[in-house]
Amino acid sequence: MKRIALLLATNLAILVVFSIVLNILMTVFGVQLDNTQTLLLFAAMFGFGGAFISLSISKWMAKRSTGAQVITQPRNDTERWLMSTVEGQARRAGIKMPEVAIYNSPEPNAFATGPSRNNSLVAVSTGLLQSMNKDEVEAVLAHEVSHVANGDMVTMTLIQGVVNTFVIFLARLLAGVVNNALSGNRQRGGRGGFAYYGLVILFEILFGFLASIVVMYFSRQREYRADAGAARLVGAPKMIAALNRLKQGRESQLDGSLAAFGIKGGKKPASELLLTHPPLDKRIAALQQGRF
Repeated sequence: MKRIALLLATNLAILVVFSIVLNILMTVFGVQLDNTQTLLLFAAMFGFGGAFISLSISKWMAKRSTGAQVITQPRNDTERWLMSTVEGQARRAGIKMPEVAIYNSPEPNAFATGPSRNNSLVAVSTGLLQSMNKDEVEAVLAHEVSHVANGDMVTMTLIQGVVNTFVIFLARLLAGVVNNALSGNRQRGGRGGFAYYGLVILFEILFGFLASIVVMYFSRQREYRADAGAARLVGAPKMIAALNRLKQGRESQLDGSLAAFGIKGGKKPASELLLTHPPLDKRIAALQQGRF
């Protein structure tokens, strides 16, 4: 639950800080959102803008946050095997060779990120390399390559942009209505003043939480698709073996947005609605039932 709470808190904190900055800039430059069309355009511009900025710097942020070291010149048999395995899978998946990296962490995990199918990063933890055999690691790599081939980073960015747009739009629209009622309709459109901006932040926190549930639903579906892609690349038995091995590992230590892009999610919260990944048993069952 701590990992999910951190992910939610990070997303909401960014949204609130972004909102405060926008409110200040609108006041300084005298920007007025006088109708719903203008408000929706404004919300879409900043909702998608923030999501695509995050996507454009995703590889850089992933390397910085995990300390991942990209393999440029393999130094040993393990690194040579990783490079050749990812290269072969990328070729079969029809994508450009991703950057391959290793990051130091005792937990068995891996993630893929990047702004496009042909500009991506696949990283594995030292814990994964130490705890899995080659067939299992191969399956994990295929899962991450499938994420890239499916365009999941761009898809999740578009979904995040849509929900951000509606969070910003609905928060300001409803804040205006409530502010109108509280002020006796003295202010035009109900927009302006500390009460209005306080209501905007309050509604953005509420809608941001609800929007996170929507994003996490699509994240879980994306995991099933990546498992299916791995099964097609290396065979379902290898992917099932890798997932079974992950059941024996510790809770994911990936933070923030990377938590949604690791092969293993965090500890199960009170409700599956807050999971970025389906439970491992459900993923295994889907592969056993031939859903790929």
